Amino acid sequence: MSPATSANINRNYSCIMKDIPSLVADLCASTVKKRLAAAAELGKSGNVSAIVPLAAALTDPHPSVRCGIVQALGRLGDSDAVPCLITALDDPQPKVRAAAIAALGRIKDPAAVSALITSLNDKDMTVRIGASVVLGKCGDRQAIGQLTVLLRDPFSDVREAAEAAIRKLRARA
Repeated sequence: MSPATSANINRNYSCIMKDIPSLVADLCASTVKKRLAAAAELGKSGNVSAIVPLAAALTDPHPSVRCGIVQALGRLGDSDAVPCLITALDDPQPKVRAAAIAALGRIKDPAAVSALITSLNDKDMTVRIGASVVLGKCGDRQAIGQLTVLLRDPFSDVREAAEAAIRKLRARA
């Protein structure tokens, strides 16, 4: 790497690190747009110290902000985010639960498998599909029993996702 490239990277990193406190403060901003932007930037920062304030902000009243927060936690990709992402699986909004499943799939922590299996029973088909896909990619064979139940789901997309997940899990044996 050239000295100029290295200096540019260091300057950008330093700028991001200085902005973390202001981004954390923006998680409490009065506008949804500003809170969403702060969550997205914290996720992009790669700074795992953002996990705690992001987790605390999961109580935001706006579902889009909560969705952005779980996406940011997934983007950080650290196992320390798993407990709050598992908690987000109980969010009243399906899009937040689906985003939490995607984030858990990105982190691929075995500690999330049980919660993902439970999500196969979610009333929302998008959540069931997401849980099936993630379990197929990073789950273990203990998920096969519950995935088999989904083969009788009233929605064909859910059945197809479950079937694909079962195939992937069996192929790992």
